[in-house]
Amino acid sequence: MGIGRRGFITLLGGVVASPAGAFAQTTDRVRRLGVLLTSSESDAEGQARVAGLRQGLQALGWIDGRNITIDYRWSADADRMRAYAAELVALNPDAIFVGSSAGLAAVQRATRTILNVFAQVSDPVGGGFVASLAHPGGNITRFALYEFAISAKWLELLKQIAPSVTRAAIIYDSANPQAPGYLPMIGAAGRSLGVEIFISPIHDAAEIERVIGAFAAEPNGGLIPLPGPLITEQRDLIISLAIRHRLPNVFAYRYYPANGGLASYGVDNIDLYRRAASYVDRIIKGEKPADLPVQEATKFELVINLKTAKALGLDIPNSVLARTDELIE
Repeated sequence: MGIGRRGFITLLGGVVASPAGAFAQTTDRVRRLGVLLTSSESDAEGQARVAGLRQGLQALGWIDGRNITIDYRWSADADRMRAYAAELVALNPDAIFVGSSAGLAAVQRATRTILNVFAQVSDPVGGGFVASLAHPGGNITRFALYEFAISAKWLELLKQIAPSVTRAAIIYDSANPQAPGYLPMIGAAGRSLGVEIFISPIHDAAEIERVIGAFAAEPNGGLIPLPGPLITEQRDLIISLAIRHRLPNVFAYRYYPANGGLASYGVDNIDLYRRAASYVDRIIKGEKPADLPVQEATKFELVINLKTAKALGLDIPNSVLARTDELIE
């Protein structure tokens, strides 16, 4: 696994921070940016991501209410996301920033002309959002997270942390269009590791509770919730159920073990949003998404919650601790 919290992504294509005030040298027109976030407005992680985006924009001279107007829409519900995407398109913004695969799918259905910048989208080529990373084409570009193959790493990590696991429940947001892309990779990893894979698409909190409870009725189980708006929204429930049923668990992002989950392996979301501002800046100044290569994360972070490990009766192997970026105690 590649690890290291800082510098997890290398900027390509000459992305250089513009000095504050550079906007005034190009036009006096107030620009408009639509932002579609696939979480509730009260969600702390969602607010942290928006703060990262705003910090990145401010560093480039874009101040909300002064030279740019930013319209936010928040929802983890697929139907509402589609409605909000249409609302943002109706505002005729200079660009729309999207924070997930589900949100990007909603915006893509709503417009093929307004320029889009995305962050936190897994395998945009495999997901059919862009033609290629080097030449995305169309009206979409920006930072991708990783390829679907990372799901094999999540299962490997689960098995390393909890060697007794012989069964793994893979739950995912049924409304997330990219979630099924992980399944072939994780299935192959399961066969290689001798872990039986149980796949369950979920629709709501009640189904999460029912599926996890039923799976935990048999021994030697582990849990891997795939990334998605519903998983993020219901993370407290999922984590509490995993601990209650003594299921070792691995997630994609740090905020899960920070909230009591066992472990995560993935990119730094906040920094991703902050860096995404550079493409927003370039696009609203006139560059075309088709000319800006999609960039993938190159550095990842491994995070383990030792308190949760103790609660689950797990002794984390030294081989895993040695490559861990952050231990939460």
